[in-house]
Amino acid sequence: MRFPRTDLPIAEDGSGRFLAIMVAVMVFLATLAMAGAMAVQTVVDRWNRDVSGTLTVQVMPAEGSPEESGKTTEEWVEQALVVLRADRAVADAQAIPIERLKALMEPWLGAADLVDDLPMPRLIDVTLKPDTPFDLAALGRRLSEAVPGATLDDHRLWLAKLVNLAEALASLSLAVLVLVTAATSLAVVQATRTAMTTHRPAIEVLHMIGAHDAYIARQFAARSLVLGLMGGGTGLILALPAILGIGYLCRDIEGGFVPDVGLGAVHWLILVCLPLAGGLVAMLTTRVTVLRTLARML
Repeated sequence: MRFPRTDLPIAEDGSGRFLAIMVAVMVFLATLAMAGAMAVQTVVDRWNRDVSGTLTVQVMPAEGSPEESGKTTEEWVEQALVVLRADRAVADAQAIPIERLKALMEPWLGAADLVDDLPMPRLIDVTLKPDTPFDLAALGRRLSEAVPGATLDDHRLWLAKLVNLAEALASLSLAVLVLVTAATSLAVVQATRTAMTTHRPAIEVLHMIGAHDAYIARQFAARSLVLGLMGGGTGLILALPAILGIGYLCRDIEGGFVPDVGLGAVHWLILVCLPLAGGLVAMLTTRVTVLRTLARML
């Protein structure tokens, strides 16, 4: 990338290499932090969408022989469904088939023959009507009275803790982004002051022939913009493999603990714009620094 023509020999200034490296580091860390924050927010939104408005009822298996236990447990499940469907806030209640429960337990307990020999609790998925008043305690009491050992699990209780953790991680990522930007701005200020001290004789000559402060500031700012774009592009290129690698490792985790956290098109567009943001930060910081330094220097 060629530098714009200037009246100052700043293109050959060695401080420009330092500025480009700082912007590259900033964009690299900012890309990771921004991608992490957006991925966490995507997970939180998915949890809220999939879990909010749903409940799970657990019916413990009855005692006795496998045949008697299975028959009695099925009767309890039917009684629980009657109680649930009678509640005006419940839109739908469906018992999860025993085959699906066995398939869910098999990765943890091993072969299906072993799962068949175990007394398994039955689960019921409950969907609530939106914008309908709901008394969780009252429904829980009716269930426990009708079905021995039945429990009602409100997903919002544990979802709130996960959401708080996810929001804390997202806030931490944004804090890292702010700190990195501030540190880079300070580095740009120092590099600009060093360059101005180096080229002070040339700056004084330009002032003597009528050059204004804004004209000199534009030359330094244009150089910083080019260096910022170069460094920002390098930082983005280095960050992309790290993001893709983390996403690949998340897909390899089994058990459903980590949902699909792939970034959408809008998210990628934001990440691609980070080098431009890095260049603009460098340019604006340089311009302000040059104008303030000239006001004290001359």
